[in-house]
Amino acid sequence: MIGRRDFITLLGGAAAFPLAAGAQQPAAPVIGYLSGRSAQVEGPMLAAFRQGLAATGYVEGRNVEIEFRFADGDIDRLPVLAADLVRRQPAAIVAVTTSGSAAAARAADGKIPVAFAVGLDPTRLGLVASFSQPGGNMTGTYSFTSELTGKMLGLLHELVPKVRTVALLQSTGFPQNQLQLTQAREAAATLGLRFLEFSAGTDREIDTVFASLVEQHAEALLIPTNVNFLSREQKIVGLAARHGLPAMYGRRNFAAAGGLISYGNNFSENYRQVGIYAGRILKGEKPADLPVVPTTRLELVINVNTAKALGIEVPPTLLALADEVIE
Repeated sequence: MIGRRDFITLLGGAAAFPLAAGAQQPAAPVIGYLSGRSAQVEGPMLAAFRQGLAATGYVEGRNVEIEFRFADGDIDRLPVLAADLVRRQPAAIVAVTTSGSAAAARAADGKIPVAFAVGLDPTRLGLVASFSQPGGNMTGTYSFTSELTGKMLGLLHELVPKVRTVALLQSTGFPQNQLQLTQAREAAATLGLRFLEFSAGTDREIDTVFASLVEQHAEALLIPTNVNFLSREQKIVGLAARHGLPAMYGRRNFAAAGGLISYGNNFSENYRQVGIYAGRILKGEKPADLPVVPTTRLELVINVNTAKALGIEVPPTLLALADEVIE
């Protein structure tokens, strides 16, 4: 037989049980992910970001959520997308693929921690005070994309030494255009090459540029890294092949898509580091105390199938230098 005191104790336990069972777990922190590219093109880099995040103990869907915003190559949309992320009040923002993403995140909110991946010196962009002591609410990785333009032209000339006229194709309104242009001009002058300059922003403009390349007797093409062309790799590679133009690209994915040669940063390493920094920020570290990490890994990729189709014999010296040869 249950006494009055025991009965009250049981009632208290029964009343407490549903409260405990219905207690909510703390909400997982949210990372806002802002990219200038499309979700489809971002895929491989996003995998590297998740790998870095996991290295700090955070796994999407388990103990962290990620809100994605993709500009699909239209960098003018980045400020609106950044403002939308800020309204979601994320614990941190990841800004990648273009310095415009980082600038948009900074303009939308100056307090939310930001981990970026940029291709221009972040001190020149005003994102951080210095590499070693960023200060403020931003840090991340820096890839020397624009600084490689002269080297890219040198490698292209080594591959096709008989070429006398080379053209540079840039994206309209791309922030790194002037630095890329200056480097290409200087390299062309050093090599004694006739140098042509073109820019395009839309598919129609790209078609027009390739028609102009033929009219002006361009013999080779240099296409440095820029976000607007990353979703148009098949189109650009296809046009270069159709017009028989040897082309040097700034990203491996162009060579993998059938482009002749690429030289540039290994961006997977950048994204993995950004993932690590995002995780460390979620654990309480401040961007001001996390030094900006410059890219140190570069890769030269040569597509020998494309070289054969263009009637180009790749010098053994270049094959020896290549990090990857696509056959």
